[in-house]
Amino acid sequence: MNLAKPNPTLVEVLTTEVAEKRTDPLTGHRSLFALRSFEPGETIHEFSAKATHTTPNFLTVQVGENKHIELFPEYLECINHSCNPNCLFDTTRMELVALAHIEPGDEFVFFYPSAEWDMDQPFQCHCGSLHCLGMIGGARYLARETASRYRFTDFIQSRLRR
Repeated sequence: MNLAKPNPTLVEVLTTEVAEKRTDPLTGHRSLFALRSFEPGETIHEFSAKATHTTPNFLTVQVGENKHIELFPEYLECINHSCNPNCLFDTTRMELVALAHIEPGDEFVFFYPSAEWDMDQPFQCHCGSLHCLGMIGGARYLARETASRYRFTDFIQSRLRR
């Protein structure tokens, strides 16, 4: 998904050392794009908890039973969902890790159920992936066969094994 550089008059841009956050001022839609290449298994960026909650919200990643964190640095919360993810939030090592080869200009995308058991705001996915799952509600709602195609955080893997 190597996207061309957007028209700067249409998109507000924030650049970091590894990524560029783009915000469409008309829709408010935020996304994060790679500034360099990453290989599968490579750490893209470390993260920590800006805040911790006992219930999920649309900005959280689940790290334990009734423990959901907001990400720091905050621009990592701009990573959108895809049913064909190229990165994963490893909540054991607290690192964003590449799952696939990522080129400069590629959008970082992760599989939301990989880091949330039961999402606060389920939604209809329109990612365009050949294997798009449609309704996304959290790992709890995935069939075993579907779940076998994805990588999950250690916590979500433990829940799937129950």
